[in-house]
Amino acid sequence: MRTCSLIGLVGLSLATAGCAAQLGTPEHATDEDAKSPASQVVAVHTVQAEEVRTQRSTTQPAAVHAYHVAEIRAKVTGYVDALNVDIGDAVDVNAVLAKISLPELESQQAVLQAKVERSRAEEAQAQAGVTLAQANVLSAEAQQQHAQAEAEKSTALLAAVDVEFGRIEELVRRQSIEPRALDEVRKRRDAELANRKAAESMINSAKADVTVAQAKLTAAQADLSAAQAATIISQRELEQLMVELEYTSLSAPFVGVVTSRTVDPGDLVRAGDSGDPLFVVSQLNQLRIRVHVPEADAAFVRKGDNLTLTLPSFPNEQFETTVSRVSSNLDPATRTMLVEAVLENTDGKLLPGMFGQATISLGASSVATVLPSRAVRFDASGQAFVYVLDDADAVTRVGVQTGRDTGETIEVVTGLTAGQMVIDHHLKRFQDGQTVRRLN
Repeated sequence: MRTCSLIGLVGLSLATAGCAAQLGTPEHATDEDAKSPASQVVAVHTVQAEEVRTQRSTTQPAAVHAYHVAEIRAKVTGYVDALNVDIGDAVDVNAVLAKISLPELESQQAVLQAKVERSRAEEAQAQAGVTLAQANVLSAEAQQQHAQAEAEKSTALLAAVDVEFGRIEELVRRQSIEPRALDEVRKRRDAELANRKAAESMINSAKADVTVAQAKLTAAQADLSAAQAATIISQRELEQLMVELEYTSLSAPFVGVVTSRTVDPGDLVRAGDSGDPLFVVSQLNQLRIRVHVPEADAAFVRKGDNLTLTLPSFPNEQFETTVSRVSSNLDPATRTMLVEAVLENTDGKLLPGMFGQATISLGASSVATVLPSRAVRFDASGQAFVYVLDDADAVTRVGVQTGRDTGETIEVVTGLTAGQMVIDHHLKRFQDGQTVRRLN
């Protein structure tokens, strides 16, 4: 039994040595192992560097949101009088969801309307007063002009009498006529002088009348301005009340669906209540797809990039759209950037709250040199390299700069060109100039 065991151990050792010679030296073998006799030609599989068109992309979790969500709250305090919708109802823009009853405001509306009518009547009366005052001013100015004309006429007659008086006085002095003729002319002159003084008095009186009429006009215009201001104030009070009455109608701000209702007829609602909204209206004919892109890919996302959405609810479908908005800011907590896309949902198939995966194509496609990821090796310092074969199957170690790694293929940015043959994954380390045998 001991002999059989020894023979078995020797056989196992020889078999293990044979297998080691066939498989080659592991990657962690020493340089002395790599410098084995040239007669030990290692068989290797090879791959060819290929030039392919690649598209950089990122796939991240995506959430579906309504395009718009409006929380409807009361802006006045009152009781719900009418309820027109319920959850799931489609509504048009400005559709009345509910009415709030405010009897005290409705009665106040009638009072303010009457106040406005009274203010308008007072304004019309003040306008009539202005018109009358303007007419009185015109009449007084006309009387003043008439008095001025009479005064000018009297002055002219007085001047004529003065001339005649001087002529008669000269004739009397020469004793050409009787002195009584001078007395007659003197009486006429005195009469004209009195007429002129009366005309001057009329002018002064007319001027005073004009001043009084103008003062009354100014007062009438002030009354008109006050009446107009009172009308404006009344109208503004009525308009403010009408705005408050408009708040009694809770309306939909856009076309959408009622997704929440927390109020019933007869409920008391209060203005400025910060609790649950009375209604929630969501716009669902369009949806927002929100994706948080990691820092590594965030800089490459652009508006207009293609986005493909997949959802567990529809495993056999893909939903295509494009990036609509980029926040251009990284969340300090998650180091991600918010990206939004708009997706048409006219059939209402998708629902807010759905969760899936979004694949964003980052920029335009490009041509790149690629290898299987397993063909690229890394040294202790992290430098990537490959073993390139020439036409004589001689090995050359070439350092390369790598790019995007999908897990199956890796992009070679520099150090290698398409068409070159590279040793595929192998446990052995090779020396420059070493000859190998290709298996493929």
